[in-house]
Amino acid sequence: MNYRESILIGFQGIQTHKLRSILTALGIIFGVAAVISMLSIGEGAKREALEQIQVMGMNNIIINDIPIEDEEQGKGRTNLSRGLTLDDAYAIEKVNPLVEMVAPQKEVADQIRYQQEKLDATIIGTTPDYEELMSYYTRNGAFFNYLDVREARRVCVLGADIKARLFFFQDPLGSNVKIGKQWYTVIGVMQKKPVASATGQVTNLNQNVYVPITCTIKRFSHLPFESEIDRITVKVRDADRIQEAANIINQTMRRRHNEVSDFSITIPEALLKQKQKTQRIFNIVMGAIAGISLLVGGIGIMNIMLASVLERTREIGIRRAVGARQKDILGQFLVEAVVLSFAGGMLGIVFGFALTKMIALYAGWRTIVSVPAIFLAFSVSAAVGIIFGLYPARQAAMLDPIDSLRYE
Repeated sequence: MNYRESILIGFQGIQTHKLRSILTALGIIFGVAAVISMLSIGEGAKREALEQIQVMGMNNIIINDIPIEDEEQGKGRTNLSRGLTLDDAYAIEKVNPLVEMVAPQKEVADQIRYQQEKLDATIIGTTPDYEELMSYYTRNGAFFNYLDVREARRVCVLGADIKARLFFFQDPLGSNVKIGKQWYTVIGVMQKKPVASATGQVTNLNQNVYVPITCTIKRFSHLPFESEIDRITVKVRDADRIQEAANIINQTMRRRHNEVSDFSITIPEALLKQKQKTQRIFNIVMGAIAGISLLVGGIGIMNIMLASVLERTREIGIRRAVGARQKDILGQFLVEAVVLSFAGGMLGIVFGFALTKMIALYAGWRTIVSVPAIFLAFSVSAAVGIIFGLYPARQAAMLDPIDSLRYE
């Protein structure tokens, strides 16, 4: 008897017991789908974390103001510290030799108008170094310069979404827009930037309007005890010394703020490492759960195959009596197990794709199905079929032909 005939007999065994074969493969189907969906969630989270850090900058250190809303606390702070100021930004750049450039920022929520169109926008006051520091450049026109900052000139640069919604297909350069109660001249349009989540909040740079920071300080109203600026982004020359630079910045800020803890320092690189560590733990846990599903599927295949061997003992005896060898019987039952695991793997891949789409749609999580994830899931399903099908197949091959023929 040749291998081809053993394979055909194996397929016939599956076709004869269709429902049993489908139920046996379900464990593999769900296991493979779980592996693909879990890995896709992990890959999506990893990609999103990288985009978050790219928004903040790998070589950057971010100093955020901690606003004080309570009036008594606010009065207490103003006696010792005025919060984040432009002078803080200048001092960091002057004192710290590890710092390459600094970009202070002040955010103001207001309306921007052009003719009949008006939009709610975030007005970002900053300096010309913002472009280089954030790797975010103008597509048309130019960013404002330090003369604009020094004289608080009413010029602005539009984010890509703001430009599209206010001007559609028109060229906005040289046009006058009204921001709040004052008119500004458009001198540039920023390039389109991917939307990402930074520091736990969704950041869409395309919906910002950029003006000289002196404009946001002098030309917009401020709440009591509000800091002069909201954030200072610092670019470090050497990424390997970013922690050292952060320590110097912390000492400088605490000295300038008289030990008042009204600011926080975030290092994107450290944040990325923490996210990656958390993600690895998540992947291990989810992978273990998916692996258990595949293990249960493998045990199901073994259980059904052992029952099939017992049920077909007389058939095995007849085949051995007419000349079938042990390896022919082994091949027959091993083919059944492998085919079930392969079929379950293929259906599991389809189900895994559908599951990731459902997760992305209903849970709002970002999912990315990668080729390595599919290859891994399918390889594991094939290995499960071979490993868990080998023992029942060997048991069938080892049956004594005479005892098998006597079996009732």
